[in-house]
Amino acid sequence: MASALAAKLGLNSLRRKQSKNFNVRISTMESDMEVSCEVLDQEVPKEEPIVLHFLAKFYPENAEEELVQDITQHLFFLQVKNNILEEEVYCPPEASVLLASYAVHAKYGDYDPNIHKPGFLAQEELLPKRVINLYQMTAEMWEERITACYAEHRGRTRDEAEMEYLKIAQDMEMYGVNYFLIRNKKGTDLLLGVDALGLHIYEPDNRLTPKCSFPWNEIRNISYSDKEFTIKPLDKKTDVFRFNSSRLRVNKLILQLCIGNHDLFMRRRRLDSLEVQQMKAQAREERARKRVERQRLEREKQLREEAERARDELERRLLQMQDEAHMASEALMRSDETADLLAEKAQIAEEEAKLLSQKAAEAEHEIQRIKMTAIRSEEERRLMEQKMLEAEMLALKMAEESERRAKEAEQLRQDLQEARESERRAKHKLLEISSKVVYSPPAVQTDSMPADLPNLSFSRENLSFDFKDTDMKRLSMEIEKEKVEYMEKSKHLQEQLNELKTEIESMKLKERETPLDILHNHNTQQGTSKHSNFKKLTLQSTKSRVAFFEEL
Repeated sequence: MASALAAKLGLNSLRRKQSKNFNVRISTMESDMEVSCEVLDQEVPKEEPIVLHFLAKFYPENAEEELVQDITQHLFFLQVKNNILEEEVYCPPEASVLLASYAVHAKYGDYDPNIHKPGFLAQEELLPKRVINLYQMTAEMWEERITACYAEHRGRTRDEAEMEYLKIAQDMEMYGVNYFLIRNKKGTDLLLGVDALGLHIYEPDNRLTPKCSFPWNEIRNISYSDKEFTIKPLDKKTDVFRFNSSRLRVNKLILQLCIGNHDLFMRRRRLDSLEVQQMKAQAREERARKRVERQRLEREKQLREEAERARDELERRLLQMQDEAHMASEALMRSDETADLLAEKAQIAEEEAKLLSQKAAEAEHEIQRIKMTAIRSEEERRLMEQKMLEAEMLALKMAEESERRAKEAEQLRQDLQEARESERRAKHKLLEISSKVVYSPPAVQTDSMPADLPNLSFSRENLSFDFKDTDMKRLSMEIEKEKVEYMEKSKHLQEQLNELKTEIESMKLKERETPLDILHNHNTQQGTSKHSNFKKLTLQSTKSRVAFFEEL
């Protein structure tokens, strides 16, 4: 019995293999560990160091529900991201840009134009080479579009950005599918796809759209003998169907993938174990704690920004007051200079008026003297009259000049008085400016300061999970609500992808399209998606699908 089982599982071939021992050094963020490994049936390269990749073997159906711990989510995100960049999973160009924006957010956090300036993504590998070669766009153009999407994700945490990345990736046709070359009983070359939903049969040149699918809940047993696999459907009226694998050494891997995915498929559709429920409850508590902490940090950030704005306003007002004081001081200086100049002019005018008055008095005295001597002779009289006339004209002119000078002196005295009044007003204004009280921002109320934030700490009782609640009606209502929310998010996501596709469609180089690009465009035009196609294929009976597979 043991020998028959060993022959069935191919263990005889393993016994004939000589084991090979080699040392492995595992480096993590916390420590290094060296172990000794023994390899029985692997092609280990001879060159050193040997690079080993520790990857998730089974992919979740719904990453948001099944990836409980943050570290598990982060490591799985890195694996899926690498699969897309290495083109192991086909990703449409418009989805590649959106995924790249979430990857940037997961690495850098919220977008800040002062920090994330043009060129900050120059050294990042964010898009598959196939997408870059498909469009006539420079690296700067790609970065501009990725940054535009990145800026829209503001407010999300890095964990939320990683989860959004996974939620988009899990809807891709090649996500989580392991492909193996097989042949049906007619000898037709086909591809077997094993994933979390079931078994899928593909044509060799089309890995996106399966020809037929068999969900795990329709399969009762899987076994193999040599290169032949036997699949027993759950429906006993349906005959078993068989296929041959290409290599014997992959049979064990196919069987392990089938058993593991089948077990997880059935486990997801049962109530979670107590341990899983506790893990999910702890994860919810941790997310709630992080949410409260994030709100506290955002509030502190907002208060800090308000304080900085108040400080800037104070500095601006201080500079404004300093400018006003400087201008008032200059006006005062100009007023002093004007007053001194006017006083000097008034003094000069007064002296000139006095001089003219003196000359006028002398002229009057001369007239009286001439009148006294006028009787000497007629000629002397005429001469004297003439001279007297001239003297009168001169006296009249001097009187007019004296009057004009007096008016000018009066005007200068008025100007001096106005200058002194201006000087007095300037001094008063300067005194008012210098006596102003410096503005201080109103004290922040105690209830708005971050010191109260610890009072917002969450209650473990409010976040506790009722493990005894088995009300299926309420569960179905919650599932229906989540389905509606998912449809709304999917609609928004589809609109966003269509907008990105429209933006870059004009720069596509049609001659560089790969066969997968052509197949994806055809599926998009037909309105076929991964889930709609799976649902369509499983509407047929298991018996008809088995017959279809055997006739391929």
